Amino acid sequence: MHKSTISIEVETDESRIPSAINWAATDTGAEQQQKAKAMMLAFWDSAEKAALRIDLWTKDMMVDEMADFFYQTLMTMADTYGRATRYADQVEEMKTFARGFYEKFREKQLKENKAS
Repeated sequence: MHKSTISIEVETDESRIPSAINWAATDTGAEQQQKAKAMMLAFWDSAEKAALRIDLWTKDMMVDEMADFFYQTLMTMADTYGRATRYADQVEEMKTFARGFYEKFREKQLKENKAS
C-alpha cells in the first residue's frame, strides 16, 4: 500500500494571526516546502455527517487575492462534484454562481476605486 504525506506549517504573530503558511506533500515532486497566503482544508466525518474545516489566511493576503482564491476554489469544487456525481446540471449551477460571485466582487472593487 502506498502512503502519501501532506504537512502544513503555520507561523503566527504574537496575536496568533497567521504570518506564513508553508506546505509540502510527498507526491508533488517538489523538494522544498511551498508557500501559500491562504488555505482551506476540509474533512468529511461520516459518523457525525459533518464537514470539519480549517480556513486560514495570512495577514498580507489582499482582498482581490481572496476573491480570486474563492472563485477558483468554487470552480474546482464544482468540477470535483461533477466527477463524483456526473450531475452536470448542478455543476453548471455551481459554476454560474461562482462567475456571478466574481463579477459582483469586480463591480464592487470598481465602485470603491472610483469613490477613492
